[in-house]
Amino acid sequence: MRSCPVFKKTITLDKSVVSATLSITAHGIYEASLNSKRIGEAYFTPGWTSYDKRIQYQVYNIKDQFKKGNNELQVTIGEGWYRGAFGGLMERDNYGKDASLLCQIDILFKDGSKEQIVSDNTWSSGAGPIIHSDIYGGEIYDAGVDTKQWYGVTPIDSFKALLVPSIAEPVKKQEVFKPVKVFKTNKGEQVIDFGQNMSGWVHFKVKGKPGDTIKLFHAEVLDKEGNFYTGNLRDAAATDIYILRGNGEESFEPHFTWHGFRYVKVEGCIVQAKDFTAVALYSAMAPSGSFSCSNPKINQLQHNIEWSLKSNFLDIPTDCPQRSERLGWTGDAQVFFRTASFNYNVKQFYTKWLEDLKADQRDNGSVPNIIPNIYRKLKSRKLGVAGWGDAATIIPWSIYWVYGDSAILCNQYNSMKAWVDHIDSVSENGLWAANGYGDWLAPGDSTSLPFINQCFWAYSTQLLINAGTVLGYNHDVSKYTSLLQQIKTAFLQHYMQPEGKTMPNTQTSYVLALELHMLPDSLEMKSAGRLEALVRTNSNHLATGFLGTPYLLHALSKHGYVSTAYDLLNQDTYPSWLYPVKMGATTIWEKWDAIRPDSTVQATSYNHYSYGAVGDWLYRVVAGIDAASPGYKNIIIRPRPGGGLTWVKASYNCPQGRIVSNWEIDGGKVIMHIEIPAGTKATIYVPGKENVEVGEGKFTFEGINASVTAKML
Repeated sequence: MRSCPVFKKTITLDKSVVSATLSITAHGIYEASLNSKRIGEAYFTPGWTSYDKRIQYQVYNIKDQFKKGNNELQVTIGEGWYRGAFGGLMERDNYGKDASLLCQIDILFKDGSKEQIVSDNTWSSGAGPIIHSDIYGGEIYDAGVDTKQWYGVTPIDSFKALLVPSIAEPVKKQEVFKPVKVFKTNKGEQVIDFGQNMSGWVHFKVKGKPGDTIKLFHAEVLDKEGNFYTGNLRDAAATDIYILRGNGEESFEPHFTWHGFRYVKVEGCIVQAKDFTAVALYSAMAPSGSFSCSNPKINQLQHNIEWSLKSNFLDIPTDCPQRSERLGWTGDAQVFFRTASFNYNVKQFYTKWLEDLKADQRDNGSVPNIIPNIYRKLKSRKLGVAGWGDAATIIPWSIYWVYGDSAILCNQYNSMKAWVDHIDSVSENGLWAANGYGDWLAPGDSTSLPFINQCFWAYSTQLLINAGTVLGYNHDVSKYTSLLQQIKTAFLQHYMQPEGKTMPNTQTSYVLALELHMLPDSLEMKSAGRLEALVRTNSNHLATGFLGTPYLLHALSKHGYVSTAYDLLNQDTYPSWLYPVKMGATTIWEKWDAIRPDSTVQATSYNHYSYGAVGDWLYRVVAGIDAASPGYKNIIIRPRPGGGLTWVKASYNCPQGRIVSNWEIDGGKVIMHIEIPAGTKATIYVPGKENVEVGEGKFTFEGINASVTAKML
């Protein structure tokens, strides 16, 4: 156990300050204060990057915190990702052993003179009240500790990695939740229910004697008997400990840790609900969209999607916020991108993360499954996995398509190309051999790895061709167009039977063949029909995992099976999107049956956004908002009413402005209320009527309710 060191510098000023900026970074995660006031609103800075290749720094305006005379600057360094116990192996010092600080203060005085203060041997250091702080373990804070002994510091030259400015939004405090219930479990545990599963921490106020200890334990769910359940946390202790100073009312919240939780078990005091609040923490991205409809269960699904995004978009796109993992799995990040972009502006968030993907990509072009690659020293781990490594191509192209900025393609093109070349280098006879995770956690029949590999190889190659076309790399376009034809020819020869039957014959095999464009036109409708038949014979239940699920409803609705897609969406028995909703979920689960029908809980993540990728279908098909060209310069509005919905309200802030697509059913009519932003053109598909081309403005259209018409016939 290591305490968090505090670095201190006294700055004496005798002149009026016009401007003052602090540029700062650390090995570890830092919190800075000037004259006992916290600097900035960002948390977990400098953020997690591939520290051996790039370390971010932040810049703060601190003019208003300075005063004439002596000013005390203090910086506390937490373990963080840099040197804390982190990763599934629970190893310390993953990037280095030193807790160190690099900072520079630039001051401009009213008389025109300047002063620069840097982190040098004039600073001092000491042990502060944070006895220990660990991302997985939690924080121990002794309020009775006053740093009385200060020591010198040792200047080091260990910031050899490229220093880069932060480009993504910082992690900040967000929503605050009061307890909805304080209760005793059957085991006598004192538990607070905050009503929402989230990522963050608890702030509380307390009174007591010196040395009294308050312990907070965090959990996502209660077990079948209603007791506090932490069996899914693996090695994460997720425990915060506060030791009282004993001088009246005291308050506490952690500094360098966060937890995934809805429930908190409290020991050491009698809980007064008014004294405890839960604080959500996530990257401060701007909201971009909204979706609601007449079905409360689907609205709760949308709520759950948003909260799994919030809980896992904490500096990087993590898989889960609660257990000893919280890693940037590439597969999860790529399947969820389009859904994420409808809910928040994620351009800078993902752009920052792609810089680390590029930095950690191996010399042979293979892409680690986790970015930043905490396991970079382990040679035995799988590298170059279909659906995971393809984040190298899928996300850059998706950013370009959504935001219309080709700079991302320029920045990532060599990475995209290296990934496709890597697959080609390990292929045999035009086939990508088995290696990967497959359709992770699919509840149905397994889809073979080679089949999945071939589909994603083709898809990444097509996206590379697309990027090369945008950037004018004609030679590459010609080269990879030829390669793509070879990939698809091999696919048809080895994995397709006559009449559009795939080998294997699974929902995911048809979904990938259709959505990743593996089939000639002559087989598309036949394969779509087989997919629809598999869904129907499975009693309108999905059988897909992490790779098949995001495309499932699109594969059906694009080929005329909108009603089947809605039947899947509305299904509320396992496995389905609404089953967790029915079971009381407030976030998306990692497994379709994380809580079984008999209320038995499984040791899995209850806050895992991957299956929330269905949100993309809610916006693009149910509401009908889609891009016809990069950056939504050309817009498609094509809602597909169905599933018993009587109204839908949706909006999206694209780069050009706000798009609105609202519709309601009025007997045999579909009434559409549409808004199109300036500088764009839109094609409006009015149900049962001819398409309409419009520009900027607000419009109302009246279409035909096909379901009513069908009943009349």
